[in-house]
Amino acid sequence: MRKLMVAAGVFVVLLGAIVAVVIHLQAKLAFPYIPTSAQIPDAVNKVGGESIWLDVDGKRVEAWFLPARHGEAAPLIMNTHGNGELIDQWAERTTPLRDAGFGVLLVEYPGYGRSEGTPSEKSITNTMLAAYDWALKNPRVDPARIVAHGRSMGGGAAGALARNRPLAALVLESTYSSLAAMVRAAGVPNFLIVNRLDTLEALKDYAGPVLVLHGENDNAIPVAHARALASASKRARLEILPCGHNDCPPQWDVVLGFLAQNGVSSIPGKGVSP
Repeated sequence: MRKLMVAAGVFVVLLGAIVAVVIHLQAKLAFPYIPTSAQIPDAVNKVGGESIWLDVDGKRVEAWFLPARHGEAAPLIMNTHGNGELIDQWAERTTPLRDAGFGVLLVEYPGYGRSEGTPSEKSITNTMLAAYDWALKNPRVDPARIVAHGRSMGGGAAGALARNRPLAALVLESTYSSLAAMVRAAGVPNFLIVNRLDTLEALKDYAGPVLVLHGENDNAIPVAHARALASASKRARLEILPCGHNDCPPQWDVVLGFLAQNGVSSIPGKGVSP
């Protein structure tokens, strides 16, 4: 009996160690490279934006608000980047959106750049909610015209926001149907998956317009994910692009045209017209 008890104890310890290793590996799969310092110093000041700090579960998480070029109460695009990037790298890239009369809110992830905390499904979701709620109180933002645009891992963050807050539209670029699907493909059993970020399920409950952009030669996230996402929404438009994962040029004309066609227009007389 004593030997059986010892053997059982050893088994439990080994099982616990295996589970811990699997969970640690999941974090590495989901967040393989977390930039911890700014790559483009003072980028927010150079583009006339402002840095704001969100309280997320007692941690400080940064976001950059880049107001529209013209007028007050403008439509807003909340932008979430890929897992190896920083908001610093998107400040100048989103200039065409601001020129078209849209404000931009670049949302950082916990643990990235200058932000505190650790990235996870819960912390990223709470960050998105905090950023959205901040925008609602800003007089330079029209609360009826808030759009989420997520690229790569950012699509999961945008989907999480769509499940919890009303959005005028959703733009998903080079993203997965769910983080869980990516982790399962790496051999992790479903019952051990911690961070799911199920964008596919989010779309099933989201009634607004959806634009899905994806490179046909994407080796990081296969284009099949985009097709699955588009099929989950009755109001989805799928655009397959002749590129891979990180080499697709910005599709701002497509994004702005899609938004205008779906009633999310910029300030009258500025930018894209329906």
